[in-house]
Parts: sequence; structure tokens; C-alpha cells
Amino acid sequence: MEAKRENDDESAGTSPAQQEMTTFSCHHFGNSEDTEDGFSITIIENMKEEYGLFVWPCSVILAEYVWQQRSRFSGAAVVELGAGTSLPGLVAAKVGADVTLTDDANRPEVLAHMRRQCDLNNLKCKIMGLTWGLWDSYVFDLHPNIILGADVLYDANAFDDLFATVTFLLENSQASSFVTSYHNRSGHHLIEFLMVKWRLKCVKLLDGFSFMPAHKASGLSGDIQLVEITLDTTRHNCRTTSTS
Repeated sequence: MEAKRENDDESAGTSPAQQEMTTFSCHHFGNSEDTEDGFSITIIENMKEEYGLFVWPCSVILAEYVWQQRSRFSGAAVVELGAGTSLPGLVAAKVGADVTLTDDANRPEVLAHMRRQCDLNNLKCKIMGLTWGLWDSYVFDLHPNIILGADVLYDANAFDDLFATVTFLLENSQASSFVTSYHNRSGHHLIEFLMVKWRLKCVKLLDGFSFMPAHKASGLSGDIQLVEITLDTTRHNCRTTSTS
């Protein structure tokens, strides 16, 4: 990943201090830029802490996973939760997914930033304010094949609302799954409890660095895992397949 500091029209109307906090990072996927073998995504980052508009390591790892699984994502309906800078969702759009980028409906500055990311990369994604645990009418229209979330398991107070939202979206689409990358922190017992509560199960668990190219992994740090979660239909399946 290469990053460079620039000022352009994106900074128009902002104070010098705000301009100084804006950077553009370029993220490469595959062997060659802008060919069938690869492409680049440019991300506008704002280093001001209150915005959270920064590409964290979990986002880089999840985006790389999307690229490596691009045949699976091509043509899929994808919803990214807590998208922020939206790198995984933008990669999904680049490989042919129908992408809806979502973040907290109470953070209009983040939603506007997500639109700028799409425009900068010439990608057409839907932008939606989606607050976890709230059921606005348009949420019922989402039928994702794959849900993405990079580092959304960071605030234990939000875990229950997150899993409630994930479960609703999974139930809204048959055979769908939730793919998330997260730092291995101390909330595992709570995560396991909530997965049972919301009838979810882990179907894939990977060390986040196990599939990263060496040149990308060297610039990242932390104990990061990637997990794929689906509805746990075991009990239902047992009932429907039993015979007298």
C-alpha cells in the first residue's frame, strides 16, 4: 500500500488544519494495475479521530480476501456494514458485485465521504444510512448474498445490535453469509454467547495474515482473524430430515 499527501478540490472549503489531515492512499490488488490481472483503489482518508475515516488493517485484509475470492463476489449482492472508507466494498464492486455501502445513519459526514470514495474510483454503489439494531423500512429491501464487515467487532456495547442486524439480513436472503475481519481482543466469550443467542455459527476461521501477500502483510500488525458466519439451521434441518 502506498500513501501520498495531496490537496485538491476535495479540500475546497475546509480549513488549513482540516486539509492537513487529509491523505490519499492507493491500494493495489493483483499483478497489474487497471488490467484483468489487477486494479487499484484510491481511498480518501481523514486522520481526524472523531470521523474514523481511516483504512485500518482489518479493512486491508478483508479487501484482499474479496479480491482473492473475486469469482464468488462477481454478480453477488453485497452489503458492507460500518463501511467507513469502504475499501472491501469498493473492491467487491470492482470485481462485479452489486454493492450497498452502509454506515451509521447518524453520521452524515461519513455517508457523504463514502459517496466521494465511489466517485473517485468511478464505481456505482448504493449508499445507505443503517444503524445497527434499528429497522427502518428500507432495511427490509436488502437481500444480500454476502455481508461484509471490517473491524465491526470493536465496541462490546454494540455487539448485540450488530448481531441482531446481521441475523435479520441473513434471514432475508437464503444461503447468505457474513464475512468479517476483526482484531482478536478480549470479547470472544461475548461473541460466542451472542452467536448462540442469534442462532449463528462459524463456518470458516482464518488467520488474517495467512492469505496476505508478503509485501502487504509486512505493513500491517495485530492479531487479526477472518471469520465467515451463517445462520445455524442445524435444529431445523434435524426436524425436517427425521423420519418416523
